[in-house]
Formats: sequence, structure tokens, C-alpha cells
Amino acid sequence: MIFLSILILIVAIALPSISKMISPLLFTRISSIIFIYAGALSLNALYIQSIGSGIGIYSGLFQVTTVSQLIDTFIFIIASLILIAWPSVQKMNTQTQHSSLAANPASSNAEVGVPVEEGINGTEALINEQLNSCPQYSLLILFSTLGASLLISSADLISMYLSIELQSFGVYILSTLYRDSESATSAGLKYFLLGGLSSCLILLGAGIVYSYTGLTQFESIYNLISVSNNTDIIQGLSLGFIIIIVGFLFKIAAAPLHNWAPDVYDNSPTLVTIWLTIMPKISIIIFMLEIYTQISIVTDNFTLSSIILDQGLNNIMPLSAGLAAGGVGSVLKNLLLLSSLLSLIIGTIVGLAQTKIKRLLAYSTISHVGFILLALAINTEQSLDSLIFYIMQYTITNLNTFLILIALGYIIHANITVRNLYSSKNTVSEGDIKYISELKGQFIENPLLSLSLTVCLFSMAGIPPLLGFFSKQFVLYSAIQSGYYFMSILAIIVSIISASYYLKIIKVLHAESTIQSVQALPAGDHGKVTPAIAGEADISIISNNNISHFHSYLISTLTLSILFFILKPSILLNSTQLLSLSLFNY
Repeated sequence: MIFLSILILIVAIALPSISKMISPLLFTRISSIIFIYAGALSLNALYIQSIGSGIGIYSGLFQVTTVSQLIDTFIFIIASLILIAWPSVQKMNTQTQHSSLAANPASSNAEVGVPVEEGINGTEALINEQLNSCPQYSLLILFSTLGASLLISSADLISMYLSIELQSFGVYILSTLYRDSESATSAGLKYFLLGGLSSCLILLGAGIVYSYTGLTQFESIYNLISVSNNTDIIQGLSLGFIIIIVGFLFKIAAAPLHNWAPDVYDNSPTLVTIWLTIMPKISIIIFMLEIYTQISIVTDNFTLSSIILDQGLNNIMPLSAGLAAGGVGSVLKNLLLLSSLLSLIIGTIVGLAQTKIKRLLAYSTISHVGFILLALAINTEQSLDSLIFYIMQYTITNLNTFLILIALGYIIHANITVRNLYSSKNTVSEGDIKYISELKGQFIENPLLSLSLTVCLFSMAGIPPLLGFFSKQFVLYSAIQSGYYFMSILAIIVSIISASYYLKIIKVLHAESTIQSVQALPAGDHGKVTPAIAGEADISIISNNNISHFHSYLISTLTLSILFFILKPSILLNSTQLLSLSLFNY
């Protein structure tokens, strides 16, 4: 479904006769409908009885299971919500730039001596370029989502690598969507180079696994681990899977492989940052979950059978082989625990010093990845249940947070700040919030959006009875039940510390704004401010504070689901429990 839609959209964009007839914003709406329909098809496929045990497709390169179908549905729904927000953002961006030009049309080009008429034409060209990027944006989202969907269903080393590259290349280009933005280009280049390094690690690990086994299908590799008594093969498999997992940890920005994430998230447009922080992480973590779970089950069963045979059947199978096989799972567990430990510490401590909102949220994401890796390393039915629940609440909370930041950003920049109407230092704003200080006083001007952002930040901090509290509670409870007391105490401490930088944002939101607003002026008099007033103080000119109806409806729905989850938790809890049982008993 997604692949056919991509081919049709490519033809539609390439043919001038069709692309001129279709509005650029219509492409995103069409893509959103495609995602919704694809999600419905994935959900409907669960009624096929053989899906429960898994169906191999394309000569075993991919395997469709209950878990993959449900996660596909979840990914498609989230992708459609992100895409639907794009037209409203572009509409607000256009209104903002038109209002800025109306307030001071000569300001943006006064330094270079460009006439006013040419400045207007230049601004119109910028607006048109951003609007025309809509088809490319939706097409790249489709490519990246297709890669994520294929990665979740991958059952072979070849399909794994091709899927992760398909997803990654779409995200690389998304980071450089605004070609005229130097920061976005820099972010995309850095992401491409470091992402290419992680892809090389994944390919190297896959090559090592193949060189020791001669196999590429995961099921065959698991069977080889369960019957092999060759220590060299087991050690080679351990090395190969370690390198593969390291490459995946790089892509989800887990410490100590996280240095690229704050720079890329901060320099990318906010609408692209939503995608970077959510979608790649879901598919990669679910894929790591399936690999690690199957390896652990196979090695644990093999170690137990080796001990029984060694003790009761006159050493038919050497005990050393069982211990070597069990070493694959134990080494991966130690790797995940170490990365979880560093992610919790670095994501919390370094986040305290941040002044830019997206860099702070990047370190917050690294801290959340630490919780997810802790649940993954424990590898019990209860921990897998908490992991899937944590991924879902993280996605909902993060999506809502960035949607609110987008809305606040364009509302703030719609209130055009005029330093001096007759100076040559005014520029057209991009509409993104860069610094935490830009949120100052927004509770007074936009109380509902500020309250929604406060709810999301409290949920990230783990304040009861919000959704984020229960996700952290489930992870910590499963860790304590499994005997990971040190990691549990550390996770509790870093959660308390991380609450301070969330509270810092909330404090700025509720602080009194020092910007003087001119809200009493008629609509036609916004640009008619005397030079004396404009030179003495900052003037905020109100243009349009409205966001689209769907954008506001989406924010309110997500906020209420975070706030009132405790009233109806059974739907989400039952679904995550069924998924964890399917994974653990697969």
C-alpha cells in the first residue's frame, strides 16, 4: 500500500500537468489519508488466523506477526498526525511572513540596498519555496515510514540493512528540507555522516555473522545457536550481534553514542525534529526487542538443556558449549545495561545546563532511552510489557510537546517584534522557538497552550497521576522484581534531578512578560508607529493568534489522554500486555 502510493505520488509530482492542478498542501492530506488507510489494513490483517504464529513473505526476507502489524498500525497513525500538522504550520508561517512584510517591508533588504518591491518579491519567493516543499516533505515521510515498517518485519540480515537504510536516507533529507537554511543544512550533513558511520557498523556486524555461520535468516541463526557446540561460532555470533546492536544504539542516540542528537535536533526545523525524535526510535527499538528476546530465549533454553544433559546423560552435550551459547545473551544484556546507565546519567546531568529548548528535549529523549534500554535488558514478560507501554506514552507525550511548541512558535512570531521600525536589522522569522526564554509570559497570553505544555512536561518528569508516571513506575517495578536494585535507585534519582529542568521551562512559561504589546491598534494601523516610540521600546504587533482547528483539537486530545489516563487505563494496558506475551512466547 505505502509502496504503491509512493510510486503514484512520484509520478504526480514529476508531471507538470498534474502537479499544477493539485495544491502543494493537498499532497500532505493525501499522504495522511494513505497512512490512515494503511493502518486500517494492518489492523484488519490481525483477523487472519495464521498471523499469530507469523507468516514469512518474500522468500523469508520479512515475517508478518501480530506484533509487527500492531506496531505498523501505531506508526501509521502517528505519521498521519504529524503530516496533518504540516499544512496548518505552513499556513501560519505564510501569515506570519506576510504580516512581517506589512509592518516593515523595507527592513529585510535595507542592509543590501534592495528596493522595497524586490524585497516583497523575495519574501514571496521564500513563502512559495516553503509551500512547494510540501510534496517533497510528504514523499520523504512516506519513504521513511516504509523503511520503519519493513524494519519491524525484517527476518533476514539483508532485509534488515536495506530497511534501516531506506528509513535513514529519508530522515537525512528531511533534516535539510529548507535548503536556504544554513543551520538545517549543517544538521543534515552531520546527521548523514554520523548516520553513515552507524550503518557501516551494522553492515560490519552482519558480515561477521554471515562469515561465521553462512546464514542470513534470523530463524536459521537462532536454530544454529540452539544446536551448536562450537565455541568459535558462538563467539563470532556474539561479536557480530554486539556490533549490530552498537550501530542501532547510535541511531537511537543512546549514550555514549549520543553527541550528534542535540546538534541535529536543535538545527533542524521543529516539524522535522518531531519525526527525528519519534519515528526512527520506535522501529529500531521494536526490532532490537525482537532480536534480543529471541536470542535470550534460545540461549537460555540451550544452557538449561546443556546442564541437564551434562548431569544426567553422561556428558552427551558439553556444558561449556551451553555456557558459550548463553554468553551471547549475557554480553548483549551487559551492553544494554551499560548504555542504559550512561543514558540516564548523561541525559539528566548535561540537560541541566541547556538554554535551548530543543537541545534540552534532546537530552530528555536520551534519558528516556535509558529507561527503555533498562526494560529491554531485563527481558521478562513484565519488563517487555513496561517497555511497550513506555514507547507508546513517550510517543504521545513527545508528539504533543512538539505540536505545542510549533503552535506557540508561530503565535509568538505572528506577534511581530519590531526593534526599530526604521532600522535595517529586521528579518523574517522562521517561526521556530530556539531558546527557553522565548516562552516567557506565555501563560498570560496563551493560557490553554501553556497549560497543555505544562501537563506534558510534568508527564515527562514522572509526576503522578499522569501517563509518564505510570510508564516509569512499571519499568522500575520490573527492575526491582528482577533484582536490579542499583539501576532502579539510579533511575529514581535521575528522575528527580531531571524534574528540575522541566520545572525551569514551566517557571519561564508562568513568568511575567517584559515585552510591551500594542493590542489596541486597529488592523490597518499595525505598521503606523511613530519613530520615537519604536526607538524607545520593543513593540509587539498582533497579527493573528489563531491556529488551525485540527491542530488545536489534536493538542487537546493528546493532552487529555495524558491527563486522564488513570480514568480508563485498561485499553492501553491490555494491548501492551498482549504484545509482550506474543513477543516472549514467540
